[in-house]
Amino acid sequence: MNFEVWPEAMELGEMFAAEGYELALVGGPVRDLLLHRRSHDLDFCTSARPEQFEPILRRFGHDGFWDMGRKFGTLGAMRRRPDGTEVQVEVTTYRTDAYNPDSRKPEVAYGDTLEGDLSRRDFTVNAMALRVPELEFVDPFGGASDLAKGILRTPVDPRQSFDDDPLRMMRAVRFVAQLGFSIEPETAEAMYDMTDRIRIVSAERVRDELVKMLLSDRPRAGIEALVESGLADIVFPEIPALELQIDEHHRHKDVFEHTMIVVDRAVALETDDDGPVPRPDLTLRLAALMHDIGKPKTRRFEAGGKVSFHHHDVVGAKLTRKRLRALHFDHHMVEDVSELVNLHLRFHGYVDEPWTDSAVRRYVKDAGHLYERLNRLTRADATTQNRRKAMVFASAMDEMEERVRELKKKEDFDAIRPDLNGNEIMDLLGLEPGPVIGKAYKHMLDYRLDNGPVEHDVAVAELRRWYAEQQGEQSQKVD
Repeated sequence: MNFEVWPEAMELGEMFAAEGYELALVGGPVRDLLLHRRSHDLDFCTSARPEQFEPILRRFGHDGFWDMGRKFGTLGAMRRRPDGTEVQVEVTTYRTDAYNPDSRKPEVAYGDTLEGDLSRRDFTVNAMALRVPELEFVDPFGGASDLAKGILRTPVDPRQSFDDDPLRMMRAVRFVAQLGFSIEPETAEAMYDMTDRIRIVSAERVRDELVKMLLSDRPRAGIEALVESGLADIVFPEIPALELQIDEHHRHKDVFEHTMIVVDRAVALETDDDGPVPRPDLTLRLAALMHDIGKPKTRRFEAGGKVSFHHHDVVGAKLTRKRLRALHFDHHMVEDVSELVNLHLRFHGYVDEPWTDSAVRRYVKDAGHLYERLNRLTRADATTQNRRKAMVFASAMDEMEERVRELKKKEDFDAIRPDLNGNEIMDLLGLEPGPVIGKAYKHMLDYRLDNGPVEHDVAVAELRRWYAEQQGEQSQKVD
């Protein structure tokens, strides 16, 4: 085979050879070479131990060196090309990974040969290597053939492979999404039989695979593979729970299929880098995936054969927060996705009766920095096959967004505050900071959203009116 290999890979190979060590490009970079893709992150393996090749890597890495993976036999370096692009390399000693039955972290044992190292890799398409500087292609498990067929197969017996490292099952799902491949039947069967093994893998590692899957070009394919494998029952049980049994009269949609459509539509509504929701957007994709997870818990069969899911938005937001926390997503992601799920039905009332300006302001204010994502989630969720209903909904959303643009020309929604600030409220009411001041501030903010900006004396009059009303209600309670 002829390869056009990165000059940095050739240079590093010559540096290792000069010291008497083997070096080979492995994994993703070799796979991508065969797929005619280019990468600036290069993975290598070597016969040398970390302490032996560290000096070589430090000489090579003019612009950076790191050793966070030293305990796993991995060191890294970075070099910046004249055009400003960066090339990052990671070098790992030939090794084998294995889990103890009850361990969440892999143990690392060094190996002696390149072929042995490749046998311990996840899939044959990642178990190919290119020795440098010799440019000898090494493919002991038929990875090139599997790559051409578009299948994922383990180099060794899949049960042994998944027993050694259960995270490989999640990686299979991720590669379905990233590469558009299918899982070879024997490998898929082993995954289905061994799903329980994923429980020993840390939440962070599972989360990282889910994120890579969702940020791929084909997140739907990955989600479907996750469910079909049975892994979702353990790592994301709210998703397979959406496969509600459709009653014989088809009085409600299959929620899982609807969700897959919404995910596809949300991805299509992402923007380029200059737009408000640059692709790929993890927050929007997670919200699309989870927007209806409250439906199984809220499903009710009503009189007349109707099916309802009252308050599934509120219930879904709570379930979303719980699941994302369990997967150790950061606080901001948890709160943003949960809020999108909570608000995803908010716009529907506009279709029946267009809102007042105050209601539009409140929608934008409540959505905050999630406004653009919320609108895209809402559009994606409108999956009706009724052409007239679809056109009415889209037209209503277009109209609302235009009204928001016009209102924003008059005022900065992000900066909306009550016409009276907290200090002014305390001075006018003669009160110290406390719950009453908080309630007064909230009332004045609502008043501002309902009425737009008003003159100072009008705001003062409203505050006094509200406070007098509050005192009257309090005296009635005392009597």
